[in-house]
Amino acid sequence: MNLANKLTIARIFLVPIFMIALLNKIPYGIYIAATIFTIAAITDTLDGYIARSRNQITKFGKFMDPLADKLLVTAALVSLVQMGKLSAWIVVIIISREYTISILRAVAASDGIVISASVWGKLKTIAQIIAIISIMIDNYPFSIINFPFSTIALWVAVALTIISGIDYLYLNKNILR
Repeated sequence: MNLANKLTIARIFLVPIFMIALLNKIPYGIYIAATIFTIAAITDTLDGYIARSRNQITKFGKFMDPLADKLLVTAALVSLVQMGKLSAWIVVIIISREYTISILRAVAASDGIVISASVWGKLKTIAQIIAIISIMIDNYPFSIINFPFSTIALWVAVALTIISGIDYLYLNKNILR
């Protein structure tokens, strides 16, 4: 197993650790969770870079990397709803897009087609990660100056989630025929 795939597996194993830190009332739990989430998000960037730069792209990585991303983001979003920091309808929009595109990719894969991440998909992921971290840490440091960074980041993430979902569906509409 190559390094990129090991990072993907590590990201999956970080998900329950992240949730334990976030949802249990431990000292500095939110900051520990935010740090774990950030590390996990960085592994997403690293595993793709390592796989491409070393020419070690594998079928395992093509399918497990997006799954690991979805597990991490879904765990964070659902946890934030449980904590009362995020509205459920926003999470439903984001998760619906994630699973719709996963199904599209699975259908394409059954025909031997790989749908790679688009620029919109990558921007969506970055925006979601920024929004989640900002919401987790209660808009700090922007809360000091009363600037609603978390709210803006969340709306950007929702908009990019919708745009990227439409983009994937439009560009791959022949797969669904």
